[in-house]
Amino acid sequence: MFNKLSFKIGLLFFVFILVFESFLFLALYTNLANERIDEVMESTLARGNTHRDVLEDNFNRSTLEHVGIMESVSAFVVIVTDENGNVIVSSDPIKQEMMNVMKRTRNNSIPTEGKIVEDRWKQKQYIATESPITINGELQGNVFMFANTNTVKKIVDQLGLQFVFIGLITIVLTIIAIFFLTRFITLPIIKMKEATEQLSKGRNKVELHTERKDELGELAESITKLSNDLEQLKTARNEFLASISHELRTPLTYIKGYADIINRKSTSKAEIKEYTAIIRDETDQLSELVKNLFELAKMDQNKFSIIREDVNLCDLIKSVADRIQPVFAEKNIMFSVHCQEDIIAFVDPERFQQVLINILDNAKKHSSIGDRILLEVRETTHELHIFISDEGEGIPKADLPYIFDRLFRVEKSRSRQSGGTGLGLAIAKEIVESHGGRIEVQSKRGKGTTFIITLRRGEPNEEGTVS
Repeated sequence: MFNKLSFKIGLLFFVFILVFESFLFLALYTNLANERIDEVMESTLARGNTHRDVLEDNFNRSTLEHVGIMESVSAFVVIVTDENGNVIVSSDPIKQEMMNVMKRTRNNSIPTEGKIVEDRWKQKQYIATESPITINGELQGNVFMFANTNTVKKIVDQLGLQFVFIGLITIVLTIIAIFFLTRFITLPIIKMKEATEQLSKGRNKVELHTERKDELGELAESITKLSNDLEQLKTARNEFLASISHELRTPLTYIKGYADIINRKSTSKAEIKEYTAIIRDETDQLSELVKNLFELAKMDQNKFSIIREDVNLCDLIKSVADRIQPVFAEKNIMFSVHCQEDIIAFVDPERFQQVLINILDNAKKHSSIGDRILLEVRETTHELHIFISDEGEGIPKADLPYIFDRLFRVEKSRSRQSGGTGLGLAIAKEIVESHGGRIEVQSKRGKGTTFIITLRRGEPNEEGTVS
């Protein structure tokens, strides 16, 4: 329980809100308590000033006794003194604390509006006020009002109890609110956790439906997308393994079958020569397949190094043309190159030759006797474009999106006759993209195919190996 995210988030919220609420409650309690205490003190002073006003109008024995009788039935104590501090009248017995207050203020100048002379309600039994009696500009006496501090303490205690009660209710409501809030926040996370657990168990198809537009919604969409990608990857892997199994099984079957025939005593020398040639061809096919698979494996593991340098693109293309021209001549295919002499490209020459050879070899396999293949280089301010066009049978429109997929073949029935492994174009695409470029294909059935390689001009910020 303590390791659950919902508990940790809830506890964090609770501690933060509790500290924040405690600060607010303390400030509010202090302000309200001070206001109530001030109200009691101001009320006591106002009561003393009222008696003072009455006595200033009628400063006689009858009025003095009336003031004393009136306060004797109240919670206050009134003491009236003459100008020398002698007690004239008192509503209640005078205690020592009261005498101390009157002695302390005897020689002090008190303003005509009166003054609170004792406000230490926490330490003293009484708070006290003094109101001077002035008649015709001369001081005739003082009215002292005393209020028991138990009244103030009771008010403060009641206020404290109210705040404790309200605080407990607030804490309970806060816990309930945090519970629902953390559930609201963590429920999608819990679902995502369960979904990722499903992914770890190999169940790649998971769906997280959420209408949230925040980061959690984006995370749910990302997990759903990851699930779909993993499902597609699993499907592609299975298809790839099935295709590889077929590609490996076929030449091995040929090799084993013809090797068994050669070992028969009844096999003639002419047949042995013929079958040996077939075994050699199948071995070459198998070696080419394994080599391409090894190249793709290095690309997938980011171990495929691209060592780039400034290269005269036309010289590079001409060297490729010299290597492949005899192969075209055997099939009576006309191959021509159009390229300006001063075009410099920043590429890995060995890898880029492999790209051109793979595409040209593909063009040869799908061209007929007497067809033409054209390699043309065009340049713009920021890019280089290499066009490789043939007049072959073309690619069906439905197959164009998959032409660079591994082991994909347009015509499965001709694949072995033409000698292709279905990996050449996939490797070419990986190499071009490793150079920061792109490769596209345009084709019409019966009219030929054009591959377009686009490279950025200029050197990158960091020269050297690009993995």
